[in-house]
Amino acid sequence: MLRELAVVVDCGSTNISASAVDARGDVVAVASRPNLAHPQPGGEGWRVWDLEEIWGKACECCRKVCSEVDRKEIRAVTVCTFGADGAPLNPDGSLAYPPICWQDTRTEGMAGDFGRYMDPLEAYLETGYPPIRFNTLLRWIWLKENEPEVLEGTQWLMMPGLISFLLSGERSVDPTSAGTTMACNMARRTWSERMLRLAGLSEDFFPPWAEPGEVIGRVTRMASEATGLPEGTPVVAAGHDTQFAAVGSGAGSEEMILSSGTWEILMLRTERFSPSASSYEDGVLYELDARPGLWDPQLLMMGSAVLEWVRRRFYGDVGYEVMIEEAKGVGPGSDGLLLLPSFVPETGPTRRHGTRGTVLGLSLDVHRGHFYRAALEGLSFQLRHALEVLATGFRAGGVRVVGGGSKNPLWNSIRADVLGLPVSTLLQEEATTLGAAIFAFLGAGVFSSVEEAGQAMLRPGPVWEPSEGRETYEELYRRYREVPEVLEGVYRRSL
Repeated sequence: MLRELAVVVDCGSTNISASAVDARGDVVAVASRPNLAHPQPGGEGWRVWDLEEIWGKACECCRKVCSEVDRKEIRAVTVCTFGADGAPLNPDGSLAYPPICWQDTRTEGMAGDFGRYMDPLEAYLETGYPPIRFNTLLRWIWLKENEPEVLEGTQWLMMPGLISFLLSGERSVDPTSAGTTMACNMARRTWSERMLRLAGLSEDFFPPWAEPGEVIGRVTRMASEATGLPEGTPVVAAGHDTQFAAVGSGAGSEEMILSSGTWEILMLRTERFSPSASSYEDGVLYELDARPGLWDPQLLMMGSAVLEWVRRRFYGDVGYEVMIEEAKGVGPGSDGLLLLPSFVPETGPTRRHGTRGTVLGLSLDVHRGHFYRAALEGLSFQLRHALEVLATGFRAGGVRVVGGGSKNPLWNSIRADVLGLPVSTLLQEEATTLGAAIFAFLGAGVFSSVEEAGQAMLRPGPVWEPSEGRETYEELYRRYREVPEVLEGVYRRSL
């Protein structure tokens, strides 16, 4: 009996993968290749993606996956990637300019001086985004001012659209990616004429809108030969990976979603688009959900990058199992050691204080296990602060954690105690892949709704309930909240 499979191409900043997912939510084949942005001559800090290289690696991954399954079982293929990045295409389908990477610094000054274009708060209230150097809108303005010819007679595709174009020959833009540009009217789920005018653009600069689950086109003969995917396979719209991780998390209506990796993104899916001056100051971003009628307010924070810093400084090549065991031997509060993880002050819920990563409470009795536990606690305090900022008017009944950070049982236990809420996980590891596969199956007609697909494909994992340590963490959290304000004064006096 034939299975029904969806192939998900996931282009991440560090890895490109292809996964074959069956209609029960099992990943039956997967292949990956490393990904890396490249310096672009012409400016310090300029970085671009090599689309030909990305496509070549995606093809390799697809061929490997297709060799391990019955190709007749493949019902659809879809693409998800990071947000903000894209490129203009000429009428013949060639690139007019390479995709500028989100790591690129050429628009850093423009973000800091956005007031010369329009009031930043006014822009935020319409687009859900504050001025950040990787905003696609700033790149369009930069191209208009420095390379105006590449915007003439071309059409802009976001990164999911570029890869889908190479698969199908059809141009499209999905709302989850468009919502990361700082150029959408978020309330209307469409482009903002006012924002586009800042770059001298109109809606004609973009291909047709393709909602997630919509069939963009079909795998061409050329793409079939390159990827191994059957010719004529439906190419279904997905988009920005964060939104599909939210769907693939299986979170209930009262759960907040934490995507935990190098960075952490705390979000909720809500029927209200309600940005404010306060949420602007707190660094809350709004993005368009994979489903119309929903928005995804979120906060971006440092995550396991902090734990990797501790590992490099104190543990070397020692595995996380040893680190966890040593941290278990340290009580709540890490014997007075407090680590604030906001190593990048322009992000996260402490951005208004401008504080940097800080360690307090050092003594001669501190060992490396203290540092690791203090890092887990500091990240959990940051998470609670973010939850309090984000959940205004929303009663959180729990937090669903996905990503690599969901696999650390000690961290999940500390999270539950600090939040005073249940922390739940999925049995499956790849929430983004699962979320994208749900929409691929929807487009192929395998399921009739997202709810039906979710019930068939998503399997809840372990749940951590708050323990007796919750009371200890209440007092520790109060101390954590006071420190940024104190440090802000110290930093200002030192300038």
